Amino acid sequence: MRCLPLPGSLLAEWLYEAGVGEARAALIEDGAILEARLEPDDPAPRPGAILPARLVEITVRGREGRVALEGGGEAILAPLPAGITQGAALTVEIVRAAIPEAGRAKLAKAMPAEPGAHASSGADLLARITATGHPVRRLQAHEPDLLEAAGWSEILEEAMTGEIAFRGGALRMTPTPAMTLFDVDGQPPLDALAIAAAGAVGQAILRHDIGGSIGIDFPTLEGKAARQAVAAAIDAALPLPFERTAMNGFGFLQIVRRRFRASLPELLRADPAGAEARALLRAIERTPPPVRANHRVSRRVRDWLAAHPALIEALARRTGVQPVFEAD
Repeated sequence: MRCLPLPGSLLAEWLYEAGVGEARAALIEDGAILEARLEPDDPAPRPGAILPARLVEITVRGREGRVALEGGGEAILAPLPAGITQGAALTVEIVRAAIPEAGRAKLAKAMPAEPGAHASSGADLLARITATGHPVRRLQAHEPDLLEAAGWSEILEEAMTGEIAFRGGALRMTPTPAMTLFDVDGQPPLDALAIAAAGAVGQAILRHDIGGSIGIDFPTLEGKAARQAVAAAIDAALPLPFERTAMNGFGFLQIVRRRFRASLPELLRADPAGAEARALLRAIERTPPPVRANHRVSRRVRDWLAAHPALIEALARRTGVQPVFEAD
């Protein structure tokens, strides 16, 4: 991954782009991306949103139900307010966004809102990165591409392929409905490989915004001390809060982090045509004038763009050229 120095980037700062179809942000330190974030334009409610809702089903009596949200969409509600009945109206707070999965999506999770809570759409990406306390640099399309200089495309490729190299070995990252899995591969000595992999996993978890259950399949190590050293390396690489198990005798260790939204790999893999199309729109927007009008693209990207005409019009407004996309 490229780690080119950026002007004024010795201290960590966020680079932020309000792009066509998505917002992008990366926390940069010493020219490298520590955290990468994408927020596609999506009407689905964000974590922190406070919305009117109606209970449409009690799924676990006294504990859990399914609500229809004002404006569209559904969420799992837990806990249920005492005495609530099916069909009742209430106000809820979204605590976890919907998670895309192959074949179906996990519904958003909600809890009853505090009495008197005002309706809110929840914090967007810009608000969330601003709240971290790190400075935020807003990038414009006519400026040098500082995101790309720090390795933005390589991060997206990591997320799509799951292939992550580190000194002495490699990780394979695989999102599943149950957990995100990391498989460690490399050459002996295995103790050193596992410790290096632990640091690489911690960095990847932060870089790709991975929450929920995370499983790591390390090489099998002999002796309790070696396994404890790997667990300590995880603790050093990954900031709290999180919980983890000890490494078992087969080399498996599990981490659990709070989960508020889909990870970067889940976002990109759920809609690869959309990810490719939005990356293309970014490239076109950043093309110096004159911007050509005709573009040859894959059929799936052409079809995706045809289904999102508002993005084509937004690109036309930004570039002054009406783009035409034709399939190869």
